[in-house]
Amino acid sequence: MRVLLLLCFWSSVSFAINCPGCTPLDGLSFDKIVHKFRASLVKFDVAYPYGDQHDEFAKVAKDAAEVGDLFIGEVGIKDYAEKDNQELAERFVGEFKADSLKNFLRQKSGIYLPLPGCIEEFDLLVDKLIKSSKEEQKKVLREAEDLWDKVHGPKMHKRADIYVKIMRKIVDIDISFVKKEEERLKKITGGKKITPEKKEEMEERLNILKSFSAQGVKEEL
Repeated sequence: MRVLLLLCFWSSVSFAINCPGCTPLDGLSFDKIVHKFRASLVKFDVAYPYGDQHDEFAKVAKDAAEVGDLFIGEVGIKDYAEKDNQELAERFVGEFKADSLKNFLRQKSGIYLPLPGCIEEFDLLVDKLIKSSKEEQKKVLREAEDLWDKVHGPKMHKRADIYVKIMRKIVDIDISFVKKEEERLKKITGGKKITPEKKEEMEERLNILKSFSAQGVKEEL
């Protein structure tokens, strides 16, 4: 099965180049190239993109460089003169950040690009937990606890501990815990008195929480 993930936003015009790892596409090459891959992530933007959103896409392109089944491309849109690629772009809308793009890819294509602090085996259990009934969630939690016991190394064990604690909260309360915890941690990381080490730890915890909230991603960004 092939998966095509299409994203679109409009940046201010600037004389930038395609980000490393991104292949430029047009109306003639689009279908010919994307159909060669199991999954394709294509950004529709102005012909010469720049700015924060372009930088977020570039991060994903860089991290995906070694993933053979994933194609990263860009379609440059001109809203002047011959209006190149306008017809190709008219169907797609959205905006994004690197972390949401990675979650989007995992949810829609099965291709895993980890966020800092995340563990693939636990993220797969997260997907299973969120889609399960209340009774089935208890079984998934036990799977996570068993996996936790097998994790080696203090850093990995600490990350696994975060997954299990969040899962326990979801089983005991509900998924609403995730949003509340995200808001709490964002306030902490935004504070002036937090040390760099503590900030990194909180950001990893936030990334793990994003795995739980990724279930709400749309078909297109």
